[in-house]
Amino acid sequence: MRCFAQAIDLVDDPELIRAYEENHRAVWPRVAAALRTAGIARMRIFRHGTRLFMYCEGPDGFDPARDYQEYARDPECRKWDELMRRFQRPVPGAPDGAWWTPMDLVFDLEACPCSGTDSRSS
Repeated sequence: MRCFAQAIDLVDDPELIRAYEENHRAVWPRVAAALRTAGIARMRIFRHGTRLFMYCEGPDGFDPARDYQEYARDPECRKWDELMRRFQRPVPGAPDGAWWTPMDLVFDLEACPCSGTDSRSS
């Protein structure tokens, strides 16, 4: 399983933020089905203020830049994306043309070697 993370900002408007969250409490069934068909096994979106952080998991070899396009081929999913874009803005420093900006993995507890002892100093 491969994980990836992305960030985007919401427009700084409390009503738009409320509407964005309301839409995500009732995601269109076809949108969820298309994400699964594209290979996404798990997706979670977190918010702090106007910043969104999305965590996803897909099969080994999954490439969001390539495989997410399968999702976007569905006309209803494109309509959902267009609707969501009115709430969103790329993060500062996003690459040209990027919407959701990929984030680099900095730490993974599962990959951390562990001696099984507590090495904290007293």
